[in-house]
Amino acid sequence: MDKTRKLFGELVEIMAVLRGPQGCPWDKEQTHRSLKPYLIEEAYEAVEAIDREDFAHLQEELGDILLQIVFHAQLASEEKKFGISEILTELISKLKRRHPHIFGGTEATSAEEVRIRWEEIKKEEKGRDGALQGVSRALPALLYALSLQDRAARVGFDWPSTEGVTMKIREELDELETIERPGGETEEELGDIFFSLVNLCRRLRVDPELALRKTAEKFSQRFAYMENSASAEGKSLSEMSLEEKDKLWDEAKKV
Repeated sequence: MDKTRKLFGELVEIMAVLRGPQGCPWDKEQTHRSLKPYLIEEAYEAVEAIDREDFAHLQEELGDILLQIVFHAQLASEEKKFGISEILTELISKLKRRHPHIFGGTEATSAEEVRIRWEEIKKEEKGRDGALQGVSRALPALLYALSLQDRAARVGFDWPSTEGVTMKIREELDELETIERPGGETEEELGDIFFSLVNLCRRLRVDPELALRKTAEKFSQRFAYMENSASAEGKSLSEMSLEEKDKLWDEAKKV
């Protein structure tokens, strides 16, 4: 533990040096806003490492995420708003408050009971009146939809079975016919389909973001196979007929 404290302290000191008078020109130019893309990118790269079970890469990516946290803390400290100590103090206090079954006098016998109590405590802390309050609009669309649906389900606004969700999807697909008519709301109807599909993912305990990402990656790999196969035949994929492309696609699916 002493080694960890020492290393964390050294990291904080290094960040202060990088932002100091004799520090790095790039680091000195950064702001909370300019760092936003890096925070998001590092989080996604960590998720990718988890999916691949690449723990060496995960170690590196978690370090990059930690760097972003320390970077933002340094900026806030310079602005006299808060520092890393305040972040840690608040986090420690929150963990103890939201785990009364560990640090208090209550008991919890299941993970679901812990989750429900966590949300109750969180609601009390934030002073929220509505079930959907606090869901960040900055989330990616799929995760935003999933979070809204999850919050609504917690107060009983949910389909009694998965069958109801699949019926809703079919209903939304039928409504696509309206886009063929003048004034058809194409964007809205397609949005309804996406929203219903996310709801089905939630019911089946499937992460819609990861499901779509895996399918997109599968498509990318198969398409690359098609391009490489066409090139091996001395052809360009764009020059091939649709029948030839379909044949390569079928081959790619078997690889």
